[in-house]
Amino acid sequence: MNKPAITADEIKLLAAQAGFDACGLSPAARLDDHAGLMEAWLKKGYQGEMSYLERNRGKRYDPTLLMEGARTVISVLLNYFPAASLPDAQSYKVSRYAYGRDYHTLIRDKLRHLLLLITERTGPVTARVFTDSAPVLDRAWAHKSGLGFIGKNTCLIHPRKGSFLFIGHIITSLEVDSEPVAVTDYCGTCRRCIDACPTGALVDAHILDARKCISYLTIEHRGELPARLKPKFDNWIFGCDICQEVCPWNSFSVAHNVPEFKAGSKLAHMTKRDWEQMDEQLFDELFADSAVQRTGFKGLKRNIDFLKEE
Repeated sequence: MNKPAITADEIKLLAAQAGFDACGLSPAARLDDHAGLMEAWLKKGYQGEMSYLERNRGKRYDPTLLMEGARTVISVLLNYFPAASLPDAQSYKVSRYAYGRDYHTLIRDKLRHLLLLITERTGPVTARVFTDSAPVLDRAWAHKSGLGFIGKNTCLIHPRKGSFLFIGHIITSLEVDSEPVAVTDYCGTCRRCIDACPTGALVDAHILDARKCISYLTIEHRGELPARLKPKFDNWIFGCDICQEVCPWNSFSVAHNVPEFKAGSKLAHMTKRDWEQMDEQLFDELFADSAVQRTGFKGLKRNIDFLKEE
Protein backbone atom coordinates (compact mmCIF):
# COMPACT_ATOMS: atom_id res chain seq x y z
CA MET A 1 0.00 0.00 0.00
CA ASN A 2 1.36 3.43 -0.95
CA LYS A 3 2.27 5.79 1.87
CA PRO A 4 -0.09 8.83 2.05
CA ALA A 5 1.35 11.98 0.50
CA ILE A 6 0.72 13.80 3.77
CA THR A 7 -0.19 12.71 7.29
CA ALA A 8 -2.97 13.92 9.57
CA ASP A 9 -0.42 15.38 11.99
CA GLU A 10 1.23 17.32 9.18
CA ILE A 11 -2.13 18.77 8.12
CA LYS A 12 -2.85 19.80 11.72
CA LEU A 13 0.46 21.66 11.85
CA LEU A 14 -0.35 23.40 8.57
CA ALA A 15 -3.79 24.35 9.93
CA ALA A 16 -2.12 26.06 12.88
CA GLN A 17 0.18 27.83 10.42
CA ALA A 18 -2.90 29.03 8.51
CA GLY A 19 -4.25 30.57 11.71
CA PHE A 20 -6.73 27.98 12.97
CA ASP A 21 -7.04 27.06 16.64
CA ALA A 22 -7.71 23.35 16.16
CA CYS A 23 -7.93 20.80 13.35
CA GLY A 24 -9.21 17.25 13.04
CA LEU A 25 -9.72 14.79 10.18
CA SER A 26 -12.21 12.03 9.49
CA PRO A 27 -13.04 9.74 6.57
CA ALA A 28 -15.73 11.06 4.22
CA ALA A 29 -18.71 8.77 4.74
CA ARG A 30 -22.43 9.08 5.38
CA LEU A 31 -23.34 10.41 8.84
CA ASP A 32 -26.06 7.90 9.60
CA ASP A 33 -26.60 8.80 13.28
CA HIS A 34 -26.73 12.53 12.65
CA ALA A 35 -28.98 12.00 9.61
CA GLY A 36 -31.53 10.27 11.82
CA LEU A 37 -31.43 13.05 14.41
CA MET A 38 -31.79 15.72 11.73
CA GLU A 39 -34.75 13.99 10.10
CA ALA A 40 -36.55 13.71 13.44
CA TRP A 41 -35.85 17.40 14.13
CA LEU A 42 -37.19 18.47 10.73
CA LYS A 43 -40.27 16.31 11.14
CA LYS A 44 -41.20 18.30 14.25
CA GLY A 45 -40.91 21.55 12.30
CA TYR A 46 -38.25 22.96 14.62
CA GLN A 47 -36.48 24.54 11.63
CA GLY A 48 -39.19 27.19 11.32
CA GLU A 49 -38.77 29.22 8.14
CA MET A 50 -35.29 27.84 7.40
CA SER A 51 -36.55 25.83 4.44
CA TYR A 52 -33.00 25.56 3.06
CA LEU A 53 -32.39 22.93 5.76
CA GLU A 54 -35.00 20.73 4.10
CA ARG A 55 -33.20 20.79 0.73
CA ASN A 56 -30.21 18.74 -0.43
CA ARG A 57 -30.55 16.38 2.50
CA GLY A 58 -28.72 13.56 0.74
CA LYS A 59 -25.70 15.81 0.22
CA ARG A 60 -26.00 17.15 3.77
CA TYR A 61 -25.61 13.67 5.22
CA ASP A 62 -23.10 12.24 2.74
CA PRO A 63 -20.09 14.29 1.52
CA THR A 64 -19.44 11.86 -1.31
CA LEU A 65 -22.67 13.15 -2.88
CA LEU A 66 -21.59 16.75 -2.30
CA MET A 67 -18.20 16.26 -3.96
CA GLU A 68 -17.36 13.40 -6.26
CA GLY A 69 -14.30 11.50 -5.10
CA ALA A 70 -14.47 12.81 -1.51
CA ARG A 71 -12.31 10.73 0.81
CA THR A 72 -11.40 12.97 3.75
CA VAL A 73 -13.06 15.77 5.69
CA ILE A 74 -10.63 18.23 7.27
CA SER A 75 -12.40 20.21 10.01
CA VAL A 76 -11.03 23.34 11.67
CA LEU A 77 -12.00 25.67 14.51
CA LEU A 78 -11.39 29.40 14.83
CA ASN A 79 -11.90 31.21 18.14
CA TYR A 80 -14.00 34.38 18.12
CA PHE A 81 -14.31 35.05 21.86
CA PRO A 82 -13.61 38.78 22.37
CA ALA A 83 -11.29 40.29 24.93
CA ALA A 84 -14.21 42.49 26.01
CA SER A 85 -17.91 42.28 25.26
CA LEU A 86 -19.81 45.29 23.96
CA PRO A 87 -21.21 47.31 26.87
CA ASP A 88 -24.89 46.53 27.27
CA ALA A 89 -26.00 48.30 30.44
CA GLN A 90 -27.42 51.22 28.42
CA SER A 91 -27.53 49.60 24.99
CA TYR A 92 -28.87 46.76 22.88
CA LYS A 93 -27.02 43.48 22.46
CA VAL A 94 -25.32 41.93 19.43
CA SER A 95 -24.01 38.36 19.42
CA ARG A 96 -20.24 38.17 19.83
CA TYR A 97 -19.73 36.39 16.52
CA ALA A 98 -20.94 39.51 14.68
CA TYR A 99 -18.68 42.09 16.34
CA GLY A 100 -16.26 42.29 13.41
CA ARG A 101 -15.81 41.17 9.83
CA ASP A 102 -18.10 38.52 8.36
CA TYR A 103 -16.58 35.19 9.38
CA HIS A 104 -17.67 33.46 6.16
CA THR A 105 -15.22 35.47 4.06
CA LEU A 106 -12.36 35.30 6.53
CA ILE A 107 -12.58 31.56 7.18
CA ARG A 108 -12.91 30.74 3.48
CA ASP A 109 -9.74 32.73 2.85
CA LYS A 110 -7.93 30.84 5.62
CA LEU A 111 -9.22 27.50 4.33
CA ARG A 112 -7.96 28.30 0.83
CA HIS A 113 -4.59 29.20 2.33
CA LEU A 114 -4.55 25.89 4.23
CA LEU A 115 -5.42 24.04 1.03
CA LEU A 116 -2.56 25.80 -0.76
CA LEU A 117 -0.15 24.74 2.00
CA ILE A 118 -1.37 21.16 1.68
CA THR A 119 -1.08 21.01 -2.10
CA GLU A 120 2.45 22.39 -1.91
CA ARG A 121 3.24 19.07 -0.22
CA THR A 122 0.94 16.76 -2.15
CA GLY A 123 0.51 18.25 -5.59
CA PRO A 124 -2.95 19.02 -7.05
CA VAL A 125 -5.97 17.48 -5.34
CA THR A 126 -9.71 17.80 -5.76
CA ALA A 127 -11.14 19.80 -2.86
CA ARG A 128 -13.87 22.20 -1.78
CA VAL A 129 -13.94 24.57 1.19
CA PHE A 130 -17.02 25.18 3.34
CA THR A 131 -18.05 27.34 6.27
CA ASP A 132 -21.73 27.52 7.17
CA SER A 133 -22.67 28.14 3.54
CA ALA A 134 -23.52 24.76 2.00
CA PRO A 135 -25.36 21.54 2.94
CA VAL A 136 -22.72 20.38 5.44
CA LEU A 137 -23.41 19.29 9.04
CA ASP A 138 -20.71 21.46 10.57
CA ARG A 139 -20.98 20.39 14.20
CA ALA A 140 -21.36 16.73 13.27
CA TRP A 141 -18.13 16.72 11.26
CA ALA A 142 -16.24 18.65 13.94
CA HIS A 143 -17.47 16.12 16.50
CA LYS A 144 -16.56 13.16 14.30
CA SER A 145 -13.09 14.66 13.79
CA GLY A 146 -12.48 14.72 17.55
CA LEU A 147 -12.76 18.49 18.00
CA GLY A 148 -15.35 18.46 20.72
CA PHE A 149 -18.75 17.23 21.85
CA ILE A 150 -22.18 18.65 21.04
CA GLY A 151 -23.57 20.16 24.23
CA LYS A 152 -27.10 20.33 25.52
CA ASN A 153 -27.27 23.85 24.04
CA THR A 154 -26.59 22.23 20.61
CA CYS A 155 -23.23 24.05 20.29
CA LEU A 156 -19.97 22.25 19.63
CA ILE A 157 -17.94 22.42 22.84
CA HIS A 158 -14.18 21.96 22.82
CA PRO A 159 -13.18 20.73 26.30
CA ARG A 160 -10.25 23.18 26.50
CA LYS A 161 -11.52 26.08 24.36
CA GLY A 162 -15.26 26.29 25.03
CA SER A 163 -17.86 26.97 22.33
CA PHE A 164 -17.20 30.46 20.97
CA LEU A 165 -15.71 28.84 17.88
CA PHE A 166 -16.36 29.04 14.15
CA ILE A 167 -16.23 25.78 12.20
CA GLY A 168 -14.91 25.24 8.68
CA HIS A 169 -14.13 22.27 6.48
CA ILE A 170 -12.16 21.13 3.48
CA ILE A 171 -13.64 18.11 1.74
CA THR A 172 -10.94 16.55 -0.38
CA SER A 173 -10.01 13.58 -2.53
CA LEU A 174 -6.85 13.13 -0.43
CA GLU A 175 -6.72 9.84 1.43
CA VAL A 176 -5.22 10.54 4.83
CA ASP A 177 -4.72 8.02 7.61
CA SER A 178 -6.68 9.35 10.55
CA GLU A 179 -8.29 7.77 13.59
CA PRO A 180 -10.07 10.58 15.40
CA VAL A 181 -10.87 9.91 19.03
CA ALA A 182 -14.46 10.77 19.87
CA VAL A 183 -14.71 13.36 22.65
CA THR A 184 -16.90 12.33 25.57
CA ASP A 185 -20.07 14.34 26.19
CA TYR A 186 -19.10 16.18 29.35
CA CYS A 187 -22.41 17.98 29.97
CA GLY A 188 -23.30 15.40 32.61
CA THR A 189 -26.26 16.47 34.73
CA CYS A 190 -25.69 20.18 34.08
CA ARG A 191 -28.67 21.96 32.57
CA ARG A 192 -27.68 25.61 32.99
CA CYS A 193 -28.25 26.39 29.31
CA ILE A 194 -31.71 24.82 29.32
CA ASP A 195 -32.74 26.66 32.48
CA ALA A 196 -31.26 29.99 31.31
CA CYS A 197 -32.90 30.12 27.88
CA PRO A 198 -35.51 32.85 28.38
CA THR A 199 -37.88 31.68 25.66
CA GLY A 200 -37.70 27.92 26.32
CA ALA A 201 -36.13 27.26 22.91
CA LEU A 202 -34.06 24.41 24.35
CA VAL A 203 -37.00 22.04 24.67
CA ASP A 204 -34.75 19.21 25.85
CA ALA A 205 -31.07 18.34 26.04
CA HIS A 206 -29.53 18.73 22.57
CA ILE A 207 -32.87 19.77 21.02
CA LEU A 208 -33.52 23.35 19.91
CA ASP A 209 -36.89 24.62 18.72
CA ALA A 210 -35.58 27.40 16.46
CA ARG A 211 -39.02 29.01 16.31
CA LYS A 212 -38.56 30.13 19.93
CA CYS A 213 -34.84 30.97 19.70
CA ILE A 214 -33.90 34.67 19.94
CA SER A 215 -31.06 34.14 17.44
CA TYR A 216 -33.46 32.65 14.91
CA LEU A 217 -36.13 35.28 15.49
CA THR A 218 -33.74 38.24 15.14
CA ILE A 219 -31.89 36.86 12.11
CA GLU A 220 -33.78 34.24 10.11
CA HIS A 221 -37.42 35.07 10.84
CA ARG A 222 -38.87 37.47 8.28
CA GLY A 223 -42.27 38.39 9.71
CA GLU A 224 -43.43 40.24 12.79
CA LEU A 225 -41.82 39.19 16.05
CA PRO A 226 -44.08 37.44 18.57
CA ALA A 227 -45.30 40.05 21.08
CA ARG A 228 -45.60 37.45 23.85
CA LEU A 229 -41.83 36.97 23.79
CA LYS A 230 -40.88 40.66 23.95
CA PRO A 231 -40.27 40.67 27.74
CA LYS A 232 -37.86 37.75 27.30
CA PHE A 233 -35.58 39.23 24.62
CA ASP A 234 -33.31 40.95 27.17
CA ASN A 235 -32.29 43.64 24.63
CA TRP A 236 -30.85 41.20 22.05
CA ILE A 237 -31.27 42.72 18.57
CA PHE A 238 -29.00 40.37 16.62
CA GLY A 239 -28.43 36.84 17.82
CA CYS A 240 -28.19 35.70 21.44
CA ASP A 241 -25.32 34.28 23.50
CA ILE A 242 -27.16 33.36 26.71
CA CYS A 243 -26.83 29.57 26.42
CA GLN A 244 -23.09 29.98 25.84
CA GLU A 245 -22.60 32.63 28.53
CA VAL A 246 -23.89 30.30 31.24
CA CYS A 247 -21.99 27.22 30.02
CA PRO A 248 -19.23 26.23 32.48
CA TRP A 249 -17.00 25.08 29.62
CA ASN A 250 -16.68 28.68 28.46
CA SER A 251 -14.69 29.48 31.58
CA PHE A 252 -11.85 28.12 29.42
CA SER A 253 -12.49 30.65 26.65
CA VAL A 254 -9.61 33.04 25.95
CA ALA A 255 -9.58 36.14 23.79
CA HIS A 256 -9.09 35.57 20.06
CA ASN A 257 -6.13 37.07 18.20
CA VAL A 258 -7.92 37.85 14.93
CA PRO A 259 -7.89 41.63 14.33
CA GLU A 260 -10.76 41.38 11.84
CA PHE A 261 -13.08 40.04 14.55
CA LYS A 262 -12.65 43.05 16.82
CA ALA A 263 -15.55 45.49 17.18
CA GLY A 264 -14.98 48.94 15.72
CA SER A 265 -14.88 51.87 18.11
CA LYS A 266 -18.16 53.29 16.83
CA LEU A 267 -19.98 49.99 17.41
CA ALA A 268 -18.44 49.73 20.87
CA HIS A 269 -19.88 53.12 21.86
CA MET A 270 -23.43 52.73 20.52
CA THR A 271 -26.14 53.66 23.02
CA LYS A 272 -29.80 52.72 22.86
CA ARG A 273 -30.57 56.15 21.50
CA ASP A 274 -27.93 55.70 18.77
CA TRP A 275 -29.45 52.38 17.77
CA GLU A 276 -32.96 53.77 17.72
CA GLN A 277 -31.93 56.72 15.54
CA MET A 278 -29.76 54.62 13.22
CA ASP A 279 -30.30 55.26 9.52
CA GLU A 280 -29.18 53.17 6.57
CA GLN A 281 -25.97 55.15 6.17
CA LEU A 282 -24.88 54.40 9.74
CA PHE A 283 -25.92 50.75 9.33
CA ASP A 284 -23.65 50.44 6.29
CA GLU A 285 -20.84 52.16 8.16
CA LEU A 286 -21.13 49.77 11.10
CA PHE A 287 -21.82 46.56 9.19
CA ALA A 288 -20.42 46.93 5.66
CA ASP A 289 -18.72 43.50 5.83
CA SER A 290 -20.49 41.88 8.74
CA ALA A 291 -22.67 38.88 9.48
CA VAL A 292 -25.35 41.43 10.46
CA GLN A 293 -25.95 41.88 6.72
CA ARG A 294 -27.84 38.59 7.02
CA THR A 295 -30.80 40.40 8.54
CA GLY A 296 -30.11 43.71 6.78
CA PHE A 297 -31.01 47.25 7.76
CA LYS A 298 -34.76 46.68 7.71
CA GLY A 299 -34.48 43.50 9.76
CA LEU A 300 -32.27 45.11 12.38
CA LYS A 301 -34.57 48.15 12.60
CA ARG A 302 -37.52 45.79 13.06
CA ASN A 303 -35.71 44.16 15.99
CA ILE A 304 -34.85 47.52 17.56
CA ASP A 305 -38.36 48.90 17.11
CA PHE A 306 -39.78 45.71 18.64
CA LEU A 307 -37.77 46.25 21.84
CA LYS A 308 -37.95 50.04 21.97
CA GLU A 309 -39.81 51.31 24.99
CA GLU A 310 -43.04 53.10 24.20
